[in-house]
Amino acid sequence: MCEFNVILNGETLFKDVVYAKTEGNVVTVKNVLGEGKEFKNCKITEVDVNSTRLVLTAVKP
Repeated sequence: MCEFNVILNGETLFKDVVYAKTEGNVVTVKNVLGEGKEFKNCKITEVDVNSTRLVLTAVKP
């Protein structure tokens, strides 16, 4: 299984992500333990399976 690290502004903010969903400007992620986190005013700009990176970029509200 492939778990991703969530990166925003070059900083890893959440690890072991196996689920990601966007609704408007909100990205919701969940890790392998089922713990979730919301990133408001963000969008997914890159998914890199080889580097296990899920890169977010902030957007203006």
